[in-house]
Amino acid sequence: MSKVFAVLLLLALPVHAENIKTLLEEADAFRVTSETLRVDTEVKVFKKAELDKTRLYAVYVKPGRRSLVVFRAPSERGQKMLMLGDDFWLVLPSSQRPLRITPMQKLLGDASTGDIASLTWAEDYDGSVVGEATVGGVPCLKLDIAGQRKGVSYPRIVLYLAKKDHRPMAAELYVASDKLAKEAEFRFGEVDGRTVVTQMNLIDRIQRDRRTEVHYLARTPKTLGDEYYNPAFLVRADVNQ
Repeated sequence: MSKVFAVLLLLALPVHAENIKTLLEEADAFRVTSETLRVDTEVKVFKKAELDKTRLYAVYVKPGRRSLVVFRAPSERGQKMLMLGDDFWLVLPSSQRPLRITPMQKLLGDASTGDIASLTWAEDYDGSVVGEATVGGVPCLKLDIAGQRKGVSYPRIVLYLAKKDHRPMAAELYVASDKLAKEAEFRFGEVDGRTVVTQMNLIDRIQRDRRTEVHYLARTPKTLGDEYYNPAFLVRADVNQ
């Protein structure tokens, strides 16, 4: 085997599995800017291009796949949703017991509980680089990744990362039957001199007349006590205070 042929063969090989984690971590950094974080989130639902509903949420993120979503709209005040590893609970102000839910349960429009509560891929997915593509005029790596735990929102994601800095540009989101359910598009802005995802658009590929926009209004380094990540404590806790 000639040296030139050997080099060409190495260049043709897919990225090794250990590099996939690095790619996903770099992509995650555009969505999560601190290990402990509050993300003020606005979700807008459009039907036939007309705005249908708007809701506000405060998402508190902690290491170890822990997220607490506090519903901020007056019509939903007192509701809370907790993600703890692979488990999800909904806490209603009228109930004395937390309700078990799934990561695919709809929160608003096409935004599921997992879409709002889970902001990272590196912890939950593995896969490979399967090619290249151009998204919005940006050259991208095309990744095909599969969920490594039962609590993921989508068992399979085809993810497009910009070749230059590995920012997420778009994603195809597949359900358990391997049917394409949604497509996600990411938009960016500058916050404190850093490029971050400021908006995620979810396009329904089953109900074609629907679109959901998830706007990340503010990210603030903030810590809640571990007790808030206990579903029994949340029943009686007033997180709004």
